[in-house]
Amino acid sequence: MLITEIVHALAISPDFARDGICFAARTSGLYRSDDGGHTWQPAHSPAGTEKPLPASAVILSPHFTVDRTVFAGVPGGVMYSEDAGQTWHTVALSSPPPFVSVLAISPHYAEDGCVFAGTVEDGVFRSGDRGAHWAAWNFGLLDLNVLSLVVSPDYARDQTLFVGTDSGIFRSTTGGRAWREVDAGPEGTRSTDFAPVLSLAISPHYARDGTLFAGSESAGLYRSSDRGRTWQRLGENVLSGPINGIVLDPQYPARPRILVLLHAAVMVSADDGATWDEWRPDLPDDQALTCVAAPLGLANGAPLLVGTTSGEVLVVRKEFFR
Repeated sequence: MLITEIVHALAISPDFARDGICFAARTSGLYRSDDGGHTWQPAHSPAGTEKPLPASAVILSPHFTVDRTVFAGVPGGVMYSEDAGQTWHTVALSSPPPFVSVLAISPHYAEDGCVFAGTVEDGVFRSGDRGAHWAAWNFGLLDLNVLSLVVSPDYARDQTLFVGTDSGIFRSTTGGRAWREVDAGPEGTRSTDFAPVLSLAISPHYARDGTLFAGSESAGLYRSSDRGRTWQRLGENVLSGPINGIVLDPQYPARPRILVLLHAAVMVSADDGATWDEWRPDLPDDQALTCVAAPLGLANGAPLLVGTTSGEVLVVRKEFFR
């Protein structure tokens, strides 16, 4: 168990089944586990700073097994390592220093070197040289309070990103160079109706199905099957309060399993959101769930890592799906 601090984000090695490596961004710094999340050690000690830097976001390269690259959001900038955390470089994003709320990385990072940082009040920053230099890319982004950020799995071809903000969802089809609100489609439920947008998840087959999920602060979970033009609410009677995380099965939509993290419960659906089951961990009333990762996908008995406001990372193995 970690000392009492909030776990803001989790990042998992793509070869987790073999190496068990994961990182946790916490208020007191960045931590690393080599045993699947059961024990943790500080990962910030080689960062060349006088004291640990609070970590607000973390992400690994999709090719981590080969390039050993880790990015972490720290006060005013991004810290990155190319040796799995042995040594670090810290790059300031701008002045005054922004607060990094979320990180995302191109699925084709080996080829394009693209990384994105969402910030509170300063919009989106992009690096095209593996974190060495960053620039603000906010043309058309009318709300600079970025709470969530996802990159299309087909980014090399479609150059598509989505950000969730205080006021709704914005999309870029130019690799982040320009943004537009997604509320430009036919009449119906729109992202402004359920903002702020705390979490986003994009279908692994987005190029074919155009499916995007959005979790709101107080209006539940929504799905769009037309690239964000229109939205449908899911689980209206059971999903309430902040949607802190959304995980899709790696085989979605062929296997339409969805996991949603609420303030105090994990909710799962095996039928694309038509019905839901609940699991509540045994936590004190003053603690809440903050972030979630499914290292081996949404399979019964597979590990689920859940961050909490106590600083603990729960490692859960359950038969979630009937």
